[in-house]
Amino acid sequence: QVQLVESGGGSVQAGGSLSLSCEASGPVYSRYCMAWFRQVPGGEREAVATINRDGITIYPDSVKGRFTISQDFGKTALDLQMNSLRAGDSAMYYCAAGSWGRRWYLLSAGEFDYWGQGTQVTVSS
Repeated sequence: QVQLVESGGGSVQAGGSLSLSCEASGPVYSRYCMAWFRQVPGGEREAVATINRDGITIYPDSVKGRFTISQDFGKTALDLQMNSLRAGDSAMYYCAAGSWGRRWYLLSAGEFDYWGQGTQVTVSS
């Protein structure tokens, strides 16, 4: 069982930056694909960044060039650096892990098996 705990959320003005971190229960990053998702009330869970065991990353167009996902295989932290934030980035952000064989590149919540509790990000315009 993989346990994930997010931190670093908060409030920021548009144009500002925030950094999120996800602590895992063990050295999962060498065995799982990882991702950050976000969700607004009444909306679907949307991927904002994914990374596989080889460090290959994928971003949707909505955040490309503004968000950066990173991990250290020797540690247990997965980070998301968010720059040039917009009001539309406001959401609950979740860390997720997918088992070997999952299609992490689809940016789909259904391809991830473990989830954190989420951390709120609010961007004011």
